[in-house]
Amino acid sequence: MHHRRPTAVNRLFQIFGLFVVSVALLSPSAQASERKKPVAKKHQAQTVSAKRAAAPRKAASAGKAVRATARTAKAPVRVVYEPAKPTFGQMAGLHQVADPLDLKSSVAFVIDQDTNEVLVSKNDHAVLPIASLTKLMTGLLITQAGLPMDEPLTITQDDVDMEKGSRSRLSVGTTLTRGEMLHLALMSSENRAAHALGRTYPGGLDAFVALMNSKARSIGMIDTKYVEPTGLSSRNQSSARDLARLVNVAHGDPVMREFSTSPGYEVAVGQRTLQYNNTNGLVKNPEWTIGLQKTGYISEAGRCLVMQTHIAGRKLIMVFLDSAGKFSRLGDAQRVRHWVESLPTLGAKLQATRAG
Repeated sequence: MHHRRPTAVNRLFQIFGLFVVSVALLSPSAQASERKKPVAKKHQAQTVSAKRAAAPRKAASAGKAVRATARTAKAPVRVVYEPAKPTFGQMAGLHQVADPLDLKSSVAFVIDQDTNEVLVSKNDHAVLPIASLTKLMTGLLITQAGLPMDEPLTITQDDVDMEKGSRSRLSVGTTLTRGEMLHLALMSSENRAAHALGRTYPGGLDAFVALMNSKARSIGMIDTKYVEPTGLSSRNQSSARDLARLVNVAHGDPVMREFSTSPGYEVAVGQRTLQYNNTNGLVKNPEWTIGLQKTGYISEAGRCLVMQTHIAGRKLIMVFLDSAGKFSRLGDAQRVRHWVESLPTLGAKLQATRAG
């Protein structure tokens, strides 16, 4: 009995000691855990705050990107189609008139130069702007005036086109001879050259324009009016029949024939040499024999062409006004040519007449 009591007491002390040790060991962990919890919460709070703070910055950054995109984005280019300005012939409804050859010119007139037989007639009495066909009258008056062709003429500001704004390689101050100016005006339709020819005519530009109208009346051009020597004004107007008369008269002048049908021409301007070409491509075509020609164009007149030519043994005068399309006036000339070539020859017609 004496030996068992201490053992029981010892066990109680051992159990109590283990309990104390356990509590001691567990207490720091718990305290550490308690200490860590506020830190974790604080870290979480900081993280949430950082996220909340970052969100506005991110949104602001996105907003800047959107605004920057809105500022730098280019507006789409809108191409506005503007219809071509109608010609006087279109406004008058002349293109609605049909013809057997399906010509693209609203006005056409073809006549035999020897017999005056009218082969083609389409709106030939219509009075329309004639554009640079005007230069035929300008050139005719210069050649008939007997003025010295080697006299130097200088381009001035007065010769610059202020109506249509057309360009020219003859800058203000350029000096050429009268003959060179005339050649460029007839062959290459040089507007400043044509204006200089009229401006330097004895009596000045007004006297020259008055002479243009006087000459027109003297050769029977009853529908014709000129207001300037280039054709840039739409007030220069005529009819196909009147223009055929002018071509017939101008064809009798050798200078007019030579200058208007030259394929190309060079002029020396200072230290440069300028090459000019004929505005009528048919003069370079070996199938055509052209004695005199002139082209013309302004928006009010459309594409225009007059020619004296030989076809199937006949001397013909052709007039095409207000042609629809850049090359259609030449196409109309080809259509008339093919049609004339398909006709019986003049000799065969005369024999048939005599036999009848």
